[in-house]
Amino acid sequence: MTRITGTHGPERTTQNVNRSIQARIRSGDPGAFRQLFDDHAQLVHRHAVRVTGDWATAEDVVSLTFLEAWRLRERLRDEGDSPRPWLMGIAVNVLRNVARAARRHEKALARVPARDTVPDFSAELVGRMADAEQLAAAERALGKLRRSEREVVTLCVWSGLSYAEAAEALGVPVGTVRSRLSRARERLRGLAERELRQSAGDAARTPGTALPVLGDRTDLIRPKVKWNR
Repeated sequence: MTRITGTHGPERTTQNVNRSIQARIRSGDPGAFRQLFDDHAQLVHRHAVRVTGDWATAEDVVSLTFLEAWRLRERLRDEGDSPRPWLMGIAVNVLRNVARAARRHEKALARVPARDTVPDFSAELVGRMADAEQLAAAERALGKLRRSEREVVTLCVWSGLSYAEAAEALGVPVGTVRSRLSRARERLRGLAERELRQSAGDAARTPGTALPVLGDRTDLIRPKVKWNR
């Protein structure tokens, strides 16, 4: 544990400092909540982008997550070195609600009679953007995992939470996080590889669409993070 010293006052530790921040958040201190946002908003946003594959939806998830964090601030405990697991647990629940709302919306649209529309050229544009295609392939591969497996992948691999932090965020034992991640790793590699090959084949059959440069991209669904910690 890192010790923080100064010329005056008692010696402090990083854990004591973080606990003080947690207590201030619980009491509704605007400065402490601003610090929570500054420290973790980008993490929540990256996590949401990778889960949803949509930048606009991810921004909504960030807003909803911090609104919920403010509403639930009195539940924040002093356990651990950071409020990050607590905040990411809220983000996971928000994403679950967003996914349910999206499914209800899709079902409602499916009941609406089809109408003539202007041709959509977005597929061609996405085909010319390798990064967007890779993100979409990763999202499709993730979508074929069980929800419990998706959540540990996005929290541990993409968002960089430790096993203990992910376990706290999800409310499960650390051993459960490890076993889910192990199963998800093997399934996700094969699924992502097939999705990318299928995307390349679809692009090749679409006139005027450039193929994304894929190469050996079985690892592009995750950043440079080792699976074994």
